[in-house]
Amino acid sequence: MSEASDMHAATHGEIEARAADFLQARRFWDWSAQDDAALDAWLAQSVLHRVAFLRLEAGQERIERLAGLAGAKSHPPRAQARAPFLPVILRIAAVFAIVAIAGALTANYMMRPHDRFYSTPIGGHETVRFADGSQIELNTATSIRARMTTQERIVWLEKGEAFFHIKHDPLHPFVVMAGRHRVTDLGTEFLVKSGPKQLQVTVVQGQVSFDTPDSLSRSQAVLLTPGDVATASAGNVSIAMVSTRALNDELSWRHGVLVFDNATLADAAREFNRYNREKLIVADPAAASMTIVGTFATGDVRLFAQAARDALGLSIETRGNGIVISSLAHKHRP
Repeated sequence: MSEASDMHAATHGEIEARAADFLQARRFWDWSAQDDAALDAWLAQSVLHRVAFLRLEAGQERIERLAGLAGAKSHPPRAQARAPFLPVILRIAAVFAIVAIAGALTANYMMRPHDRFYSTPIGGHETVRFADGSQIELNTATSIRARMTTQERIVWLEKGEAFFHIKHDPLHPFVVMAGRHRVTDLGTEFLVKSGPKQLQVTVVQGQVSFDTPDSLSRSQAVLLTPGDVATASAGNVSIAMVSTRALNDELSWRHGVLVFDNATLADAAREFNRYNREKLIVADPAAASMTIVGTFATGDVRLFAQAARDALGLSIETRGNGIVISSLAHKHRP
């Protein structure tokens, strides 16, 4: 690709912004070998990319040294003192112009909010680690947007489920936004699960403040402690207390398994379907209301279906991209 076509593909401002993103990430984020490879690949795409990155990098370094340089006294050699006055002034003006431009570019990249996006596919599981020691585990089909700077720590849970292990900093609270709701950490491990009709926040350790920062809402912040589960739906918030065992079962996906303790077959199938493209279909109410106990790997749909068949006396049948589970009476119905 030619340099002219590069300019059509990305404007000068977009190239500068991308270079600034790489510099910001390398300085403030948990820089990895994958990030290094991504930077190298981007720099190799175009001379314009390399020029923009090196200019911003040099500007940042100059700004960081500026305070030290300003205090140093300059003693130019006598030979330079004999040089014509005007060229000296021009050289000084040029130096200050370069520093000013570099400073403006560096300040621009430092002040821009730099958000990062993370997501997992169906059945995926990823741990995102930050430079402050905090980490987030993303469950299946989950998307987040994170803004981690020296001034603020905010994550938007756009869909799915995530477990947060947060390094507490009272001067820079860690905030999770999910829909209309806000979760603020107070030294915490907690789970946030966002569904189409409700949001659920489960506290494992520490405390969180849960509220709705909406000018139209009159709800006040609720303090949640270990074992508390807050469920928000249709403008209402309810809080329940669950046992340590229930908490562990809820978090079993972190270890690649699903634990069912007298769950209905309908609920178990719904949970399995979050992790798999091959779907479980419970064909009739009689089968759906039966309960099952057991621990299963998140991706082992067929083993679960076979266990349901053997333990509950049900029928299973593969149809396209799904496994249909039904009671024998339903199957033999004319």
